[in-house]
Amino acid sequence: MSDESKGQTSTPSTDATAQTDLPGASGVNGTRAAAAPTFARTAASLTVAVTGATGFVGRHICAVLVEHGHAVRALVRDAARVKRLPRAAQIVEGDIFDRAALDRLVDKVDACIHLVGIIMEQPGRDITFERLHVEATRGIVAASEAAGVLRYVHMSALGARPDAKARYHRTKFEAEQIVRASRLPWTIFRPSVIHGPDGEFTAMVAKWVRGQAPPFLFMPYFGAGLLGRGPRRLVQPIYVNDLAEAFVRALETDRTVREVYPLGGPDRMTWPEMLGAFRDAIAPGSRKPAIAIPAWKAKALAQLAAAAALGSLLPFNVDQVIMSQEDSICDTKRVEQDLGLTLTSFATGVEQYASRL
Repeated sequence: MSDESKGQTSTPSTDATAQTDLPGASGVNGTRAAAAPTFARTAASLTVAVTGATGFVGRHICAVLVEHGHAVRALVRDAARVKRLPRAAQIVEGDIFDRAALDRLVDKVDACIHLVGIIMEQPGRDITFERLHVEATRGIVAASEAAGVLRYVHMSALGARPDAKARYHRTKFEAEQIVRASRLPWTIFRPSVIHGPDGEFTAMVAKWVRGQAPPFLFMPYFGAGLLGRGPRRLVQPIYVNDLAEAFVRALETDRTVREVYPLGGPDRMTWPEMLGAFRDAIAPGSRKPAIAIPAWKAKALAQLAAAAALGSLLPFNVDQVIMSQEDSICDTKRVEQDLGLTLTSFATGVEQYASRL
């Protein structure tokens, strides 16, 4: 299992229902009595519990928490990954399904950030969307309520909705409903594709660019239509540094309580445009093309692999193919206003870390 970054960097999603009115969320329809023109921190130093702390997004959030003067208490399942966290972090060893560990994690903390999620299921190991998205959320919410946690921030996904075609999105929405029904002062973020220097998706693209991973000769994406040449879907990649800043700032103002924020970067682009931008930053002068694999063909292959219990042999699954056929875009005005964020352009973000890939 991993934090939510894995799901977001590997798959696109849509905000088709991201801004419709939902119970308990005052701002998901994009309207508000008054918007703050700038962000002002109002919180003193907080002790913040973090699940999924050692994952891609979790590491960045923990670093930003420390930069803002907050104390980090991290739930860690694998002790070998502790070195990824700030030295000052308090470590609670345990599993997300271990209630005793969760109680230790949230004991006397001010806030909790929940990031645990998956994009690739392993049913044989009981690693499923229902278990890691829904049941894990139910556990941390119950522990946080019992401990009287004052603020709770939740990682969802752009495209989470009850009628989604992908189980990934449906279970993300189920998890949101658990949060909304709680007594916690909550905030939910729904990010688009997340990019950054140590993300798995970014690392995979770098290998494609350099011809170090299949299909070697081109950069693949899932295309619509018989030959994959149908309408191209849009993505709005969010820089992991901006996402981490958003999560931490959400704890520092009451404006974000009971709010659902779709979150993307300032640029909207097609998948081949995004892959081309990565290529140009990682290997200037390269002409390696982005070529579509028909989505129907990829989906059929993933279904056959799953039926034969060989899904782990593929670098994608059915849900990823389904989600790739939806736009992953959103309006970011509200999150920028409420949190005073200046979102980093895709080109600027990639330029900052391309040499490290």
